[in-house]
This record gives sequence, structure tokens and C-alpha cells, in this order.
Amino acid sequence: MIEIKNENSVYTAFFEGRLDAPTAQKAQDEIETLLENADKEIVLDCTKLEYISSPGLRLFLRIRKEVNAKGGKVSIWNINKDVKEVFVLTGFDEFFDFHNS
Repeated sequence: MIEIKNENSVYTAFFEGRLDAPTAQKAQDEIETLLENADKEIVLDCTKLEYISSPGLRLFLRIRKEVNAKGGKVSIWNINKDVKEVFVLTGFDEFFDFHNS
């Protein structure tokens, strides 16, 4: 599940639960607001994200590519240790800025 909020031209996507093959496919439609506003600051809040698989990583990479193409900024906030390890093992940690609140 993804909830997107816009506050002061910062678009925050709150990810919850699992981001695996079935949910990543559904999330493709849900992230359209982020992709349309990729010239702004995008925050991917992973406070409640419990698991991510390859399709979920591809979703994050798609967001990053669109943001880079449009001159915006993307960062990942509040990622748990297990999910962050997936980013590290795949080398995707090189593509994102990680922050904790």
C-alpha cells in the first residue's frame, strides 16, 4: 500500500507492508503522481515497509530515473535494517540518499 502526500511541493510516498511482485505491479499505477512531479523533491518513506523484492527495487529505480531525468531530488527515509540490506546487496544503495528522522 502506498499513500502519497504533497506538502510544500515535497511529494512523500509512504510505503507499507510488502513490496513484492503482486504489490509492485499494483503500485505502478499508484506512483504516477510521483512520476508526474519528478521535477520536485520526492521522499520515499519506508517506515512501515517490511519487505522488498526485485520488482519493488525496480519500482524505486523507475522513480529515481524519472526524477533524475526531470531534475528533481529523491531520497529514502526511515528504512529498516533488513530492507536496507537488500539495497546494499544489490548495489541499489549507490543510487539513493538514505535518511532517518
